[in-house]
Amino acid sequence: MDKRAVSNALDEAATLMELGGDNPFRVRAYRNASRTVLGLSVDLAEAVEDGSILSVKGIGKNIAEHIGELLASERPPFLAELRSRFPASVLEMLRIPGLGPKKIRILMDKLEVGSVGELEYVCRENRLLDLPGFGKKTQENILKGIAGLTAYAGRYLAVNVQREADVIVGALHSARGAVRVSVAGSLRRRKEVVKDMDLLASGDAEELMGAVASHPLVDEVTARGDTKLTARLGSGVNLDLRVVPDHSFPYALQHFTGSKEHNIALRGRAVSMGLKSNEYGLFKGKKNIPCEDEGGIYERLGLTYIPPELREAMGEIEAAEKGELPRLVEPEDIQGALHVHTVASDGSATMEEMIDSARKLGLSYLGITEHSQSARYARGLDRDRVREEWESIDRINAGLEGFTVLKGIESDILPDGSLDYPDDILASFDFVMGSVHSGFTMPEDRMTERICRALENPYLDILGHPTGRLLLTREPYPVDMERVLECAAANGKAIELNAHPYRLDLDWRLMPRAKALGIRIAICPDAHGTEDLLYTLTGVGAARKGWMEKEDVLNCMAAEELKSWFAERRKRLSRP
Repeated sequence: MDKRAVSNALDEAATLMELGGDNPFRVRAYRNASRTVLGLSVDLAEAVEDGSILSVKGIGKNIAEHIGELLASERPPFLAELRSRFPASVLEMLRIPGLGPKKIRILMDKLEVGSVGELEYVCRENRLLDLPGFGKKTQENILKGIAGLTAYAGRYLAVNVQREADVIVGALHSARGAVRVSVAGSLRRRKEVVKDMDLLASGDAEELMGAVASHPLVDEVTARGDTKLTARLGSGVNLDLRVVPDHSFPYALQHFTGSKEHNIALRGRAVSMGLKSNEYGLFKGKKNIPCEDEGGIYERLGLTYIPPELREAMGEIEAAEKGELPRLVEPEDIQGALHVHTVASDGSATMEEMIDSARKLGLSYLGITEHSQSARYARGLDRDRVREEWESIDRINAGLEGFTVLKGIESDILPDGSLDYPDDILASFDFVMGSVHSGFTMPEDRMTERICRALENPYLDILGHPTGRLLLTREPYPVDMERVLECAAANGKAIELNAHPYRLDLDWRLMPRAKALGIRIAICPDAHGTEDLLYTLTGVGAARKGWMEKEDVLNCMAAEELKSWFAERRKRLSRP
């Protein structure tokens, strides 16, 4: 497990302990340890091995041992024991938004509720109305949460599935007789949410399928044939592994990557050229046309190579025919990270720790964007604390070489569309990101007016997470995004691609329109800890899916160029 996975596991342990009625002090210790681990700047495995983890505040002997278990095993015994205390139907209730372990414990004890279905039934019977700690509003919210859970059933965040896929692909590469191995399907196309994990391999089928069947992440093999294995992982994700002869690998990879619509269009093109295309080959009559890789298949069909991210039947074949596909942005094009929080607001790491981690990722600048004064829940900065942070940044910049810290802020966009500070404060930041953090239930016309008014403010530079969505948890708030994009273009604003895997907002489907309007995209991690900075680079996948090139991405600029861009557009748009 990496540091984030260890942190998540400790938090899960605390939740299970609380659900079981364990000592509140023990529960709190594991919750605190979860946050502490995520904010550590040292190598976690080394700290456990040399014992220095015990010198970290809040990490005692038992927690240190459990961290060691988490690092050593995909199925650590202590966590398996905690999970085994409850049937799967009870654990499923933890997925309902806003329903924590304390409330579930009450429901189990008072109403003998043991599953989502039973909970929905007692809600329909209005049995929560007089239950202490619940009431009508809570009952309504639980029913909404259950409806959302049902709607999202069988769908998973791509980042979580990718993490497991990387581990299993590594095992396949190490298997005896392996030749080529790849992820396929929607995961390879960089969809933000996926239903399953598709893997493709060439080589010895028995050895490769055996490597998956015996893998610790696999909970059950549900089907196994000569060349295909289907399994269910412990996370609930279904896995399909197909093994093909190596000469068939390019054709199978192209076919099983999809999308279905892309493949239909590609097969139609092949037919028009007197060819036949499928997972077994590219045929002229009964003769297969040899292709060493996918690029050869597209070339034989008169097309430039189409990257997997673009294979959605959204004009990519026509563009490839004309040689007009974009040169998609690459992770190495990213120069810096904007939208970064520290312990000054609701982050878990100091500014110095965030800088150190950014430099290790090869970045050359950070844009610090603490929450603004209205965000009291996140320790938002009032004017005095803003000035204190500016002084800290000046002091830190004076001691840095080859790295720059930009003075930014994530200002709340208030219900009337105004920003959270007066003009004199806003004008003194290097850049201002404006985001909606409240009032999500506004009617569409009012929300659209709210955001457009903020975009007309000359001191707002970047619109943050523009639709407010949380994948598989919260739908976007009602807003006319076409009008928002037009307003952003008219006022020379950039729009954030919030690369946190729970957001990925701006949606990739809207990016071609933004690009056509000349809007720059900022790929931002929304980092609240050192590990989160990596989202800046992984977010490139979503930008590529949206047809973004290096020139379209704000933080592909070097620091001085970026500061000049902010300053020049502010000068042009400033109030009279």
